[in-house]
This record gives sequence, structure tokens and C-alpha cells, in this order.
Amino acid sequence: STMAARSAAFFDLDNTMVRGSTLYFLGRAMYKRGYFSRADISKFVVANVRFRLTGTEKPEVIARFQKAATDFVGGHKLDELYVIAQSVYDEYVSPALIQGTIDLAKQHLAEGTEVWLVTAAPQDMAKLIADRLGFTGALGTKAIIEDGVFTGKLDGKILHGSEKARAVRELAAERGFSLNNCHAYSDSASDLPLLQSVGIPHAINPDARLRIKALAEGWQMHDFRKFRKLNRWLGPAVSRIVALGDRKSTRLNSSHIPLSRMPSSA
Repeated sequence: STMAARSAAFFDLDNTMVRGSTLYFLGRAMYKRGYFSRADISKFVVANVRFRLTGTEKPEVIARFQKAATDFVGGHKLDELYVIAQSVYDEYVSPALIQGTIDLAKQHLAEGTEVWLVTAAPQDMAKLIADRLGFTGALGTKAIIEDGVFTGKLDGKILHGSEKARAVRELAAERGFSLNNCHAYSDSASDLPLLQSVGIPHAINPDARLRIKALAEGWQMHDFRKFRKLNRWLGPAVSRIVALGDRKSTRLNSSHIPLSRMPSSA
């Protein structure tokens, strides 16, 4: 494609592409394979939960989380972790992927737009997921590896908050994207720096803070969650029909049929 047409779409991973936390799945898989004790994992989980709950940019909390996350992989071989990452993909990612998000990404690729994952998850895990999905590439947290073994130290900072925006700006400079023509997708207000670094931000299954911001700014919003409930009640086939109808009615900008007016047999 010509330089002028060079643009990219940046996708967050956790709760945007995957239902849940990639690091949590990775940790769970490692624990199942006897990589560490319950005490190790509980320390990590506590740090992870605290990190997520506070949604903080506080350097000392992020530092504590980084330490827990890197202690967690320190001393393990890259190729062993790669095998585990593959199995995590098969076990948790493939079936748990949010199909609607994948469709958006595939549409970008079809239009000649590069698609990048941007995540706090380890670079190798992110790259594996991007490769398996046929995306252009991934930006993740880089761990230092010596002789094929994780040292337990990071190369740079955890890719979170403003670090995501910095990484995206660097990539844009490197690959000649015009950020103004780029898209970014996330579920979380912690990704506001990423969303605000591009011309076309999107909220996907947004948390409350992001929903408010997206509505205020008139950003595009995609919510694939409402059909999950329908799936449980009506089965996938029916909810797919409802979803298609919903997409058409949104396009026509007509009002939605309130549930009370739906036939009672449904």
C-alpha cells in the first residue's frame, strides 16, 4: 500500500480480544504444570488484583506488580513458556475470543490496515496470539532473556497506561503511520492514553468510566455483551438473528423493540 494509506488499528488484549486476563490464564496454566507453589501464585494474584482494582498509574503500585509478574517467570526457559503459551491459547483464548472484535480486526486487515495487539501481557505471548490470529504484530511487555532463560527482569516498563501510548507513537514513527488515521480499541479507562493517541478511538465492551468518556466524546462504541445473555436464554442461532436484526436497525437508526414487546413465546 502507498505511504499515504499507511494506517493501523491497535487492539488491547484483555477483555477486548480475550474474556479475562491473559496473565491470569498464563499463571494458571503454569501452576497446573507444577511451575510454582500456591504461595507464589497467590502473591502474584494479589498483586494483579490490586493492580486491576486500583486501575492506578501510581509508579510504586505498578512497580510492585511488575516485580510480582517478573519474579513469576524468572528462571524459566523461554521455549518451555512458549509451549505453555500455546496451550493457553488453545485452552482459553481460542474459545473465549470475542468474535465481534475479531471481525473488526479482520475487516481492517481486508482494507489493507495493519492490526497490532498492544498489551501488558508478555511480548512473546502477545506475538503468539497475534500470529495465530493472522494480525500484523504485537507490542507487549518485554522480559530480559539470557541464554534462552527469563532473568526475571524487564526490558523497559510494563506496557500499561501511558506506556501503551508511548509504544504506539514509536511504532507509528518507525512504520510511517499517520496516527490521525489510526484506530484504537479497548474496554478500559486505563487505556485512555492509548485511545487518545489516535484519531479514531473505539470503546469495546467498555467499563463504566470508559463508557462515560466515549459517550461524551462521541467515540464509536461496540458492545458484544448483550448477546452473551441472549445466547444463554435463546441459544446461539436465535441470538445471531437478533444480533443481525439489531445491526440493521442501528444502521437505519430506528428505535429498538423493547423486550416487553417481544413475543412471549421467546
